Amino acid sequence: MAAPGAAALAHSASKIASASLGAKDERTGRQPGLYEPVHGTAPDIAGKGLANPLACILSFAMCLRYSLNRPDEAKLVERAVERVLDSGLRTGDIMQPGKQRASTREMGDAVIAALNELNG
Repeated sequence: MAAPGAAALAHSASKIASASLGAKDERTGRQPGLYEPVHGTAPDIAGKGLANPLACILSFAMCLRYSLNRPDEAKLVERAVERVLDSGLRTGDIMQPGKQRASTREMGDAVIAALNELNG
């Protein structure tokens, strides 16, 4: 039997960040890369407030860590996403009973608010 894909393990492709990384610069510690969510652009739901922005946000955290050599800031972004999910906020693709449904903008705004709280 084939092992489940990463999207199945995460319960949704909308939470999976990805990167195609180049060679690491030994002098700076930076690594060029192309960062994107694994789910693509979802043009069928564009402009409807249905897309989950978390994989895109987590892709940016990967960029901070690998290409910009800013691991502390990457952890901050990841903690903000965790805080929002722990609060019960969900977009439709990851909605669960007893959780609060959010639009794309509401989810993104919640992550920004959590970042501001964590950053003091």
